[in-house]
Amino acid sequence: MRANVYEALIMLNTAKVAGDLPAVQQQLQTIMDKNKVEVLASRPWDERKLAYPINGQKKGLYYLIYFKSTGEHLVGIEHDLKLNETVLRVMILRIEEKLEETMLALAKDPHALALQAVVEEPDDYLSGGGGGRDRDRGPRREPAGATSGEKD
Repeated sequence: MRANVYEALIMLNTAKVAGDLPAVQQQLQTIMDKNKVEVLASRPWDERKLAYPINGQKKGLYYLIYFKSTGEHLVGIEHDLKLNETVLRVMILRIEEKLEETMLALAKDPHALALQAVVEEPDDYLSGGGGGRDRDRGPRREPAGATSGEKD
């Protein structure tokens, strides 16, 4: 069976981590070693307020681990992570082969920002056409004394 690259996004309980991140990192590494996977990159990603409380927690620390493994080890990894008291949630995704190099480069860069989707505005909005809004000043207004095209 061919080994694939996977991304594990782990939401950690900030109350349990409480400044002892190296100990938690060691626990996560131990889980990966136990399940015989090759860890390619591992780092804290972002600490955020949660949309709703999970186990009474309102904040979570997101932690990324990129690893290489065959699919047979995934069940064991998920099981062990769910049994860990510092872990609130786990999501493991397979990385497409064409994206592996890019994702690993970002994961290994300690200065990389959180991998966020950039929402781009439509071109006609930026050029001032359509939408009924002026880009910098909000809604368009008719000049004083001008009619809006309505009949009296």
